[in-house]
Amino acid sequence: ELAIDARRQLIDKAYDVLGNSARRAEYDQEFLAKSKSAGEAPTNPSDPDASVPTIEIDNSLLVGALLILLELGEYELVLRLGRHYIKRDPSTPEGQQLKLQPALPDIILTLAVACLELGREEWQQNHYEHAAESLETGRELLLKEELFPVLRAEIQSDLYKLRPYRCLELIARPLEQTQARQEGVNLLRGMLQDRGGIDGADDDLSGLGVDDFLRFVQQLRGYLTAAEQQDVFEAEAQRPSAVGTYLAVYALLARGFAQHQPALLRSAKQLLLRLRGRQDVHLEQAVCAVLLGQTEEASRALELSQEHEPLAFIREHSKGSPDLLPGLCLYAENWLQQEVFPFFRDL
Repeated sequence: ELAIDARRQLIDKAYDVLGNSARRAEYDQEFLAKSKSAGEAPTNPSDPDASVPTIEIDNSLLVGALLILLELGEYELVLRLGRHYIKRDPSTPEGQQLKLQPALPDIILTLAVACLELGREEWQQNHYEHAAESLETGRELLLKEELFPVLRAEIQSDLYKLRPYRCLELIARPLEQTQARQEGVNLLRGMLQDRGGIDGADDDLSGLGVDDFLRFVQQLRGYLTAAEQQDVFEAEAQRPSAVGTYLAVYALLARGFAQHQPALLRSAKQLLLRLRGRQDVHLEQAVCAVLLGQTEEASRALELSQEHEPLAFIREHSKGSPDLLPGLCLYAENWLQQEVFPFFRDL
């Protein structure tokens, strides 16, 4: 009621001016003079807003002004005018004084709604980190003031749905922006934890189903380095997760081969043993073995494979040889180039 009454008083004052031709002409003249001075160099260089035309409003009517600006969609201006309330420190005398204002809950509500609407606006413009910043400002404000839990839950819901977009935006940044990219990886870890794993069925409140989330991870992989994928997916393999295990194998193979680290290839071989009962991974085992120089083991793994098309390719390119190693080497080269390396940002 306080906010609506203050809003009505301001509209009445505006009508009194605009509805009277003499007062309106006087007002226009004053405002025009202020606008001209605003175009000149500011009298106080430390305060560039000193010469900008302003409207003087009694402090008791601030909440009405904020409400009008909110209705006009001037969300950033609402937040700028209400910054003292956003930064209110309850332990200071000034903070205590603001707490005693009868209109405080209405002001907080208006600021929080401005944060929510600004966040959604930024989201639609694909500025995901700016959107998250606005939403988090609104959530923290309501949390600090212990007001409007329903609105706080709505803001929190938007933040959950925003996580995949933020994650992709942050991880896609240049590699030298390590802090931002690490924040993106942490968001991914948080989503994985809430879902109960990469192929988990728990709800992380992002709105992504199991298949959608797997597609999201596949999209994300192209922006992650081999080391980042190894860290994330090895942790997923420990849940255990079949998808996480297979992706960890890819990361270990890619790093092991590209960086000449046979220990990583051996780790990939061990993880493939876990998958053997679930799917035909004999071809991948053969690749691991041949990269490690274990030719007899590679040949045995090929004999067990049921993947007809790759086997036909390997046999075709091993003609005239006593074994299938020439074709397997060529297959491994093509597989690394076409199926493995393209999904790692640094390879």
